[in-house]
Amino acid sequence: TFRPERIQAIAERFDLDPSVVLDNIIFARAYNSEHQMELLLQVAARFAEEPGTFKLLVVDSIISMFRTDYSGRGELSERQQRLNAMMARLSRIAEEFNVAVYITNQIQADPGAGLTFVPDPKKPVGGHVLAHASTTRLSLRKGRGEQRIVKIYDSPDMPEAESAYALCDGGIIDCKD
Repeated sequence: TFRPERIQAIAERFDLDPSVVLDNIIFARAYNSEHQMELLLQVAARFAEEPGTFKLLVVDSIISMFRTDYSGRGELSERQQRLNAMMARLSRIAEEFNVAVYITNQIQADPGAGLTFVPDPKKPVGGHVLAHASTTRLSLRKGRGEQRIVKIYDSPDMPEAESAYALCDGGIIDCKD
């Protein structure tokens, strides 16, 4: 969930005026997958009204509403088609308005992974639709103590790599081992 107090703390860390930073953020909550698509139309209209103003679009979580609206294998095909349409719309928004699009996703246990001796039997939800529509994919996981690990595991121009970080009051900080 969006927490303005976190944005204020991060702004203060970088000596920025928290109220100005918050004024530059537009926030909306989607209540189902159709509403999420409607919000993207509104975002595109806003971006068109104020060209060059916006630089980042965050969708947290891309799959959440789809998992709620389409349950079971019987609705999987329709869910994936609608998810693909959303990803296509996000791609068009990114290209047309020159903004970065950052999406978060959910993971789920992969019961079949235990049979193949995979060390981490979790996989991203959304399958190939999300995998093919995303340019660079990162995996976040908990490390030791307060440490977190980010791994680049799919990118057209960066090698697979990991880095440690931690979350503090002022945002993300680098972890030195």
